Amino acid sequence: MRRGTALTAAALAVSLSVSLMAGCSHHGRHDDRAPRHTPAPTAPAPSPAPSAAAAGSPLAVKIDNVPAARPQTGLAAADVVYAEQVEGGLSRLMAVYATRLPKTVGPVRSARESDLELLRQFHRPTLAFSGAQHKLLPLIDRAPLRAESADEAPAAYYRGTAKAAPHNLYLHPAKLLPSAPGKAALTTGFSYGPAPSGGTPTTARTVRYPAARFTFTWSAGRHRWLVAMDGTPTVTTDGARVAPATVVVQYVKIRTSRYHDVLGNPTPYTETVGSGKAQVLRDGRSFDATWSRPAATDGTTFTAADGGRMNFADGQVWVVFAPAP
Repeated sequence: MRRGTALTAAALAVSLSVSLMAGCSHHGRHDDRAPRHTPAPTAPAPSPAPSAAAAGSPLAVKIDNVPAARPQTGLAAADVVYAEQVEGGLSRLMAVYATRLPKTVGPVRSARESDLELLRQFHRPTLAFSGAQHKLLPLIDRAPLRAESADEAPAAYYRGTAKAAPHNLYLHPAKLLPSAPGKAALTTGFSYGPAPSGGTPTTARTVRYPAARFTFTWSAGRHRWLVAMDGTPTVTTDGARVAPATVVVQYVKIRTSRYHDVLGNPTPYTETVGSGKAQVLRDGRSFDATWSRPAATDGTTFTAADGGRMNFADGQVWVVFAPAP
């Protein structure tokens, strides 16, 4: 009886080891290639239910932002949109969802090392991305987040037909989170309320990267900032104009990381822990401010020129990480 039990346990151990090795093999694929297609099983197993921890944490999605990827889908539903510089002086977005989940988000692209630092302010957020450099994958695995790439959660992603790969990978957020976790999941440190006194009347503000630019134009009628990227109005696939209530130009150190893309271009690292200057656009005015994030687990607080808390207007917030002068 003991011999039979031992043999059974050994067989189970071997089976589990093989399964784990097979699962780990998906981690090595670079993000920007289309995923390998494998024959569908005759009776596909249902996707696992999202964990309870994920239900109380926000969803962060890395979104493609080159001209070939536009218009994007689901961008207007994000609570916070971060714009960062990537290889070749181009830009990429990270959209954070907490109060509502759109049906579809995309195109989804790859993660970067500095994303891990930025996301430490949230409690175990779910990160949706197309993949990452092979050397970066161990860092993502160790980060305090729920990594859900196209390889790890294939049932949540699909390839669209309107754009060419790699600009056609889309996410169904409901396949990763059972519902929107709510505003309490936005542990960004942002403060919302009445604007401080002062400020400078502003009709438009442009932020430039070496190969990309963002322009925010005030619309008094909509009481929002209309977004344009590379000189083109930013709309979503349903025709809606992207228009945040608050825009933050946050001046940060952008240095070269130890990684690079397939063409050999160095990957920038955006430092979001520390302090520095910022400009906050709201209500048709620009306010000088300072930002502070002492530790990666802290949110980012903004202080107005008079020393008081710099409040944001209710609604979507865009944070553009600009190189510090």
